[in-house]
Amino acid sequence: MSSEDQRVITALRSGDEDAFAVLVERYSGQLQRLAYVYVKDRHVAEEVVQETWIGLLQSIHRFEGRSSLKTWLFRILLNVARSRARKESRTIPFSSLFDASKDAGEPSVDADRFQPASARWPDHWATPPSQWHQNPELQAVSSETRAHVKAAIDTLPDNQREVITLRDIDGLTSLEVCNLLTISDTNQRVLLHRARGKVRKALETYVGEAR
Repeated sequence: MSSEDQRVITALRSGDEDAFAVLVERYSGQLQRLAYVYVKDRHVAEEVVQETWIGLLQSIHRFEGRSSLKTWLFRILLNVARSRARKESRTIPFSSLFDASKDAGEPSVDADRFQPASARWPDHWATPPSQWHQNPELQAVSSETRAHVKAAIDTLPDNQREVITLRDIDGLTSLEVCNLLTISDTNQRVLLHRARGKVRKALETYVGEAR
């Protein structure tokens, strides 16, 4: 456990409202996005986040520090969101969504369009989408582009949407995602690769239509 996590945990256990307010400010947006992976109603997602914060406060004295405070908080959110989604019959257990040994090899983009494992940023785009960095008009409609990216992510299978949300939107590391979702690094990489490929394809289609 980091010294910062220890400081925050000590403060929370002593009832420090300012420490709690800082956590809420820091993570509420990320928790909201992750909740939305499971529940598509904004109000329900907000309720999931509220239940997550209540869960944190109720169990903070039992936190043993086997993971970072952030990972633990996200795990509480996942448990709450999955439980809420099951009640609404909108999801199935994450572990049943992907099995690398049985996967038929879903088509994706060519591997050479991503940076290799030896690169500084492995598995990230090797090049930006076609003409994106050369077209000032497209840069001027970045908000519309973000909407297209979000729409593309929303169409992904639950497991891919979850991984790309955690990695590319919330900025978690591959190790954090593997620990959080209890999946292997291989599964995490495959899911992320496919999700990024589909989003890139959707973005390139949009870019091509916008030119």
